[in-house]
Amino acid sequence: MDNEGMKFLAAAICLGLGAIGPGVGIGLIGAKALESIGRNPEASGKISPMMFVALGFAEAVAIYALVISLIILFVF
Repeated sequence: MDNEGMKFLAAAICLGLGAIGPGVGIGLIGAKALESIGRNPEASGKISPMMFVALGFAEAVAIYALVISLIILFVF
């Protein structure tokens, strides 16, 4: 396999593995938030903003993986 093919493979692996964790994390955050709201509907005003903050932090990890894969593609 030539150098160009290795770059594509490395970028794909980087982005694929970097998206697994945030994907699972976002699913768990959403599930637990909905479960909490289902158990105590009055607390939805406190749970929803914290859920969105946690979703933003989890999504940032996936964006870091995207940036690293783009660096692999275009710099190396």
